[in-house]
Order: sequence, then structure tokens, then C-alpha cells
Amino acid sequence: MNRRLSRRGLLRAGLGAGGAAWAGRMLPGLHGPVPASLPLDRAAWAGPAVRTGAFPDWSRFARLADGTFDEDADPAHDMQPVINALKAQNVSVIELDTILSNWITDDAFTTHMGKVTSFVQLAHAVGIRVVMYYPSLEVISTGGENGPSFYKTDQGKSWVQLSPDGKPNVFYGSLVVWVDPGDESCWVSPNSPWHDFYLGRIKALAATGVDAIWPDVPIYFDGALSWCDASPWAATAFKADTGLDLPKKADFGNLPFRRYVEWRHRNLLQWQLDIAAAGRSANPDVLTFVETVSMDYQYATLVGLDGAYLRKAEGVSHVWEVDILGNYDGMRHSTASDWTCLISMYKYARAASGTKPAWAFSYGWKADDASLVMAELLAAGCNPYEVKSPFKNDTTDKAMRTRMYAFVAANQEKLYNATSSAVVGVYHSSASRDFVSPAAGTGMYVNTKTPSGVKDWWATGTAQESCVEQEWLGEFRGTVKSLVFAHIPFSTVPSPGLTADDLAGLRVLMLPNLQAVSDAEAGVLRGFVAGGGTVVITGPVPTGLDELGTVRGEYALADVLGFGKADPLPDSRQNRFGSGTCWYVKDLLGRSYLGRTDRAVADRLLAPVRAAVPSAVTLTGDDRIHLELGRLGDDTIVQLVNFTCFDDSPAAFRTVPATCTVGLPLPAGKRVLAATVSTPDGSSPAPQPVPWQVTGNTVSVTLTVAQYALLTVTTG
Repeated sequence: MNRRLSRRGLLRAGLGAGGAAWAGRMLPGLHGPVPASLPLDRAAWAGPAVRTGAFPDWSRFARLADGTFDEDADPAHDMQPVINALKAQNVSVIELDTILSNWITDDAFTTHMGKVTSFVQLAHAVGIRVVMYYPSLEVISTGGENGPSFYKTDQGKSWVQLSPDGKPNVFYGSLVVWVDPGDESCWVSPNSPWHDFYLGRIKALAATGVDAIWPDVPIYFDGALSWCDASPWAATAFKADTGLDLPKKADFGNLPFRRYVEWRHRNLLQWQLDIAAAGRSANPDVLTFVETVSMDYQYATLVGLDGAYLRKAEGVSHVWEVDILGNYDGMRHSTASDWTCLISMYKYARAASGTKPAWAFSYGWKADDASLVMAELLAAGCNPYEVKSPFKNDTTDKAMRTRMYAFVAANQEKLYNATSSAVVGVYHSSASRDFVSPAAGTGMYVNTKTPSGVKDWWATGTAQESCVEQEWLGEFRGTVKSLVFAHIPFSTVPSPGLTADDLAGLRVLMLPNLQAVSDAEAGVLRGFVAGGGTVVITGPVPTGLDELGTVRGEYALADVLGFGKADPLPDSRQNRFGSGTCWYVKDLLGRSYLGRTDRAVADRLLAPVRAAVPSAVTLTGDDRIHLELGRLGDDTIVQLVNFTCFDDSPAAFRTVPATCTVGLPLPAGKRVLAATVSTPDGSSPAPQPVPWQVTGNTVSVTLTVAQYALLTVTTG
């Protein structure tokens, strides 16, 4: 969810410290204000409508930043400087965040839509798109603790989310950073009349000409209460869908409660689909990007929002809020294992958005840590929304944003149009996340202990909050870490809606601690192995639960495993099934490797991968260089992110250049025509030629990576 500053101050445009060293290099500078009445030639730059599910180029190549204006803002004197400043920073999409978080009357909303229209016209006139931020289930009442408020004096009391014991999901300021002291935050039920009220406003917003709508926080917020929503509205919807009464308390041993956990995912999915449909009903070209704060870890279970459920929906995608370790420190005191958790989150974001753009927060505290985080975001294939933690109004550093966004603009085809060459997949099981040994804590990162001198750490300090302590998540994250450290390119594969097409091109599928699986999922996985694929299943109960966490009488993949529940559980086993192979290991090797970087453990986990597929790329150098591999036409693209500044214990942040050698097998009958490196770390984002060497059928390139390098090898 967003962390926004008070809107009572002056107009903000994300203007941070630092000079605009690259301003105007990729995007021409502006020359004075543009009149609000200037006619727009949309046909010259507008993308196609989203009637067939295709997302236009502006959204796929987006470089985002926050902008806003006060209610008394003048278009020429107040709005235009915001747009000009962001244009000079190479921003291509402005996220407009004004007063829509607040409890406002219909008349005030209508008046404000006129202001939004003016801003949109000004932005469009200079070729910048606008996406409008509008919280979807939270209403903030300024001064509402002691004065009138949405909950106390409007419909909030009737529409509010309730906890299972009947408490309203309402709190007053200082609980979270985005609600000021004295203000009220009221969380409403998507099943209440708020549903139609909000969708009516979405239609009016879409009619302003905005290019996209950014609904925020479609969650059952758990900061004050847990396991909402048990309102009469939700109880009626749950009964209609399942035939069951809402459970009275949280109890994972109780099937109705487990059904409630899964139902909340589907209920919020429908809410997001309804928002997107409402926007398109007023403007067929408008897109929807839902801000999604729950990533690959346990928070999705707690708040109900599972981003992967939206993966195949048309016309609606995500803005992923990928949180960092410290609100006022960024990733500056990360461990190497924490960093692989960040990699895991960005790769999950890319995968859970399907073929659609995956916009994502790029948080930072200082310029150097911010640029490294953005490098990881770009390597995963996401679009950056650069912002200084913990708020969303300011850039971490204006010169850094300008430089990084110039690099993105110069290399956007390679970043977003290349096809991944990964033949290894890591399966992210939503059901296993929800139902395998639920424990306290979200598991967002590994290190729960706040470093000395750092405030507002992600965890409160208890070890159980670490992903190492989460039985399913620890195994998933450790599998990711093992692949990153081994320089093996991989794709994340989300479970909701899994089909055989989702596994096309993969030769190995890692199934970390896969316990909870539906019959349909099991059928797809069985078909993958029968067709020649290799699966690697770890954990003590392989496919022993159904999709609601109920114990099965027999393993769903007993035939693939080569043993059943009546057989002794082997420590490990290799079983041929059809044309493929299943490797099973009882131990949670990934979780062990996540907690302690022991190469022998990783080698044991990855031995089936190395046996099944030859390496498509080699990297000789430090394990802490993240490698991604893709193809675009005759170009092989290798992205390298250097996180050698991090080790097993947190230390002060510094950039440590690392030299490495990349080796690529040459396609039969092909020769190397060119090798170039692009980087945002230097004086220009333009590709620079680098020497290469061919030995036998392998071309090798040696290069030094400061933070991020994009190597292109062209063959013909």
C-alpha cells in the first residue's frame, strides 16, 4: 500500500536533491507552459485500445514517477511546472495522486475531476501519460478522530469491514506512516454498497481522459485487526459462493476457515475485475494497474490479495509495491540472502503479471542503493516507479532518476521485448503458501535484527518473522537463492490458473516443498513430466494436501513420484515417468541453503537441473552476480547485477565493481558479429563495443560490472 505524505503542503513533483546531469539527452526539454486549451493530436502518439487484451507500448515501456497538485492549483503556474520537471527527468508516465484518498463529497469529487482533466490535457500535450491513483477500500477522513468522519457520520459504519469477532476495521493516525495523527482510516467491504459507489466514481474518473487508473489497497487490511471481512455483506457473499457460514475464528485446522482464506483471494480478484470493467465502460482505452503490496511471501495469505490470481485477466495488471528492509535505510544493510529475497519478489512480480506490463516500486534511500535496486527491477523485466522510501512524493535523487530513466529509454526494446531464454522454472504454489504450516510473521526477508543506527526496520526483531522460519516460503526462497548464486537463469511460475502453455519452453520445473495442489494442477504437472520434462520435488509431504490444505488419502503425484503414502518415505528418489523424470528429496535443501550459504547443499539441490539441461550461459566470477538471459532477434542479451557488496552479515553499503567472464554457446552455423555493453553506471547509456573471444563453439566476453550491465552479443 502507499505511504504518502500529507497533501496539505505545496505542490510536489518528485523533485529531489542533485543536478539534472542527463536532462534533455533522451527527451527534449520544454520551453514554457502549454495552454490548457491547446488541442491534442492524440492520433499522433496514442496507443491502440485494449479491446483485445493487448497493452499499448506506452504502458509496456513506462518510466513512472509521482505528481500532484493542490485544489487551488492553476494549470499554467502550478500544474505545468510539475509536468516540465518530470519530463526533464525522462519520466514517461505520471502517477497523479491528489485528494482521492480522502472522504470528499460528490460535488467536491466532480469539481476535482475538472482539475484532473486539465492536468491530463497538459501532460498529453507534451507526450506524457497519466495514471490516476485512487484507493479502492480505504477512506481517510482528515481530522476524523475528533471531528466528522466517514465512519462516524457517513456510510462507513454500515460499509466497514469487520473482524470475525465483530470489530470495525477503523483506526486513527500514527498506526501507519500514511495516516496523519488525528485522521481516521476506515476500511470498507467490497461486497457492501461501497462497490457501486466506488465504481460510479471510477467511471467518472475514466471519462477525464486519464490513460490508466491506479486502484490502491484492495486488501483486508490487517494493521489493526486480523482476518477481515466478516461483515454481513461478506457473510452473504461467502454463503452464496460456498454454502457455508463465515467461520467465527481463525483456525487453519478447520476446513470452513481454509475455504474462507481462499475465498478472500477470489473475492478480491472479482473486485479488481469489476474496477477494470467499470473504467473501460466509460473509456474503452483506459487501463487499470492495481497497486499490489502482497508479493511472494505470507502477506498475501493475511490480507487476501494474491496478485497471481489476476495474471490472465485482460486490460488490468499490477503496480507491485516491493518493500525494502528499512524505511529510512533502503537496502543499505542487506545481507546477500536478503538481496536474493528482493530478486525473488521482482521475478514473482514479473511472472504474476503474465504477458502484461509489470510496473513496480523502486525504493531507495540514497542514490547508490536506489540505482542498485532499480537495476534488479529492470533485470527482472519490470517497469520502474522510482521513489524515495518510505514516501511516494519524492525521488531518491533527481540526477540518479534522470540517468537511470535515460538508460531505460535507450534500451527499452531489449529490456521489455526480449524473450527469456530460461529453461528452468521455480513453481510458486499459492495454496502451499496459504496452508503449509502457517506461522507468525510475513517472511518478507531473512534478517530480522535491526542493524545498529537504523530505524524502522521491516521486522520487529523476532526470529520467527524471517522467511527462513517459514516452512514453505523458506524452501521457495532458498531454491531461488541457489539458482541465483549458481548463475542459472530461471523463470517463476505462479500456480493460479496453471495450464500446459505456462510450462512451454521449460525443461526443468523446481517444485519446492509442494504440498497443497489441486487435481487440475497435478494433471498439468503430470503432463509436463510425461512429455519429457524434469521436476524436482522437495519436502516431507509431496503433493499430500489438496488446494484447500486438506490431507489427501494419496499423494496427488504418487505415480510421478514412484511411491505412495503406504510406502516408506525415501530420503531421495529418481523416477522415470513417461518420457520425463521426477527427482524427489525429502529434506528442505533450499531452506537450509537460505539460512546458511553452503555450496554442497546447493549442489545437491541443483544436481538434477545440471543433469537435465546443458548450460545456456556460464559466468566465471563471484556468485553474487545475478544473471538473466534473453533473446531479441539475432541478439543474445545478458543482464548482470552486481550485489557483491552484500555478504552473510549486514555491513555498510558500498559499490564494489566486479570483473567476470560470460560464456555463450554459438548457434550452429553462426558467427559473432558484435558485442556491446550498455550500462547506466557510466556517462552514456549508449551501447559500447567490447572485445570477445571465440574458443571452439563458445564466445566469451570479460567485463567489469559496477552495478548493472547489459551485454548484447549479435550473431549472424
